[in-house]
Amino acid sequence: MSLPNWLSAFAIYRDPRVLAILFLGFSSGLPLALTGTTLSLWLREEGTALTAIGFLSSVGTPYALKFLWAPLIDKLPLPVLGPLLGRRRSWMILTQICLILSIVGLGLTSPSENILLTASLAFLVAFSSASQDIVIDAYRVEICDERSMAAGAAAIVFGYRIGMLVSGAGALYLATTVSWSITFTIMAAFVLVGVITILMSREPETHKALTTVQFEPGSRRLAAYKKWIVDAVVKPLSEFMSRPGWIPILLFVMLYKFGDSLAGVMSTPFFYDLGFTKIDIANVSKVYGTIATFAGLALGGWLMAATGLYKTLWVCGFLQLFSNLMFAVQALAGNDITVLSLTVGIENLAGGMGTAAFVAYLSSLCNISYTATQYALLSSFMATARIWFSSPGGWLAEQFGWVEFFLITTLAAIPGLLLLWWLTKEGHTTRPETAIKEPLQ
Repeated sequence: MSLPNWLSAFAIYRDPRVLAILFLGFSSGLPLALTGTTLSLWLREEGTALTAIGFLSSVGTPYALKFLWAPLIDKLPLPVLGPLLGRRRSWMILTQICLILSIVGLGLTSPSENILLTASLAFLVAFSSASQDIVIDAYRVEICDERSMAAGAAAIVFGYRIGMLVSGAGALYLATTVSWSITFTIMAAFVLVGVITILMSREPETHKALTTVQFEPGSRRLAAYKKWIVDAVVKPLSEFMSRPGWIPILLFVMLYKFGDSLAGVMSTPFFYDLGFTKIDIANVSKVYGTIATFAGLALGGWLMAATGLYKTLWVCGFLQLFSNLMFAVQALAGNDITVLSLTVGIENLAGGMGTAAFVAYLSSLCNISYTATQYALLSSFMATARIWFSSPGGWLAEQFGWVEFFLITTLAAIPGLLLLWWLTKEGHTTRPETAIKEPLQ
């Protein structure tokens, strides 16, 4: 490709579809930090024990189980909103309204007085967010053609990270000058970015022809409902389970970023315990860390183009493993802002590279006929490591100390690499003919 043609390829990022995906990615990423790192710092500031903070990360369980109700969102039309906006857009608006209300409610709670209420509202935020993600993932795949698919994938991750930056660093900046309740109310207002975006966008043309639950006059409702269950639930799952090595594939999806997740769930309380202020954490861990993540995403995309998906997964897997050792170095160094910058930079660079490769890997496994259900299934298994497997992180840190804890997180990255070796060795890299095309060599 000549230089002018190569430069003209960047015009794809001006495509209205890609721009819409960028803003929807922002709406998707915004709630994650509010029930993750931002919430954990708020809890630690209120005097909550590390063990409780670790187990409270399980409020993100909806991210791990969203495949259970993904078929409903994928196929079921909403009354009133559905005829007005279309199936995808109506579900998007509904989940965003729920997000706004639950985020405001979370900010009005007091963790020191009623931790159960705080956890309950955080769970509602996560449930609304996970439901929104189901629609956004399907919407992204359906509005993109082959030419815009890669740009759409980059846009969703970029917007997602910007959303996390706003609810991470932005929330911490706000919390130094205003109350946590006002901070969460302002964060809820940012969800309107997604609301406005979807109101200005159109329903996917390819989606208008998809079947819905239709109960014609005189038809047997039970028979119609059973047929819908088969089309929406049974066929997507049976198609995936018909592939060779599908169980190891799901285990790999679950464990590839396990070590990275185990360290990440306790990173903010760790920095707080070392004596770093909210501003320090916001500047280095959030702002600088996000820049390092963007660099990692770009580097990961370049590496995939140069070497292929599976070779990139290998490189990024080892980088993620070794990046966890930097947290142990930080624990030994203590309150040293220079070491903090190095730790955060290396961890986010490796994590960004791994994310770019992993999103491409998940997309490559999806059959275009069942995008919402299959992508929700795969991303749910990925979230399992971050939510359930990582929840004992606080207990481990209290039992063994920070240095030993981060050495454990390094070892936790090994099972995912062993599964990657088994999958490539056995040749279980098959995917459906209708999957997104990615270089796999």
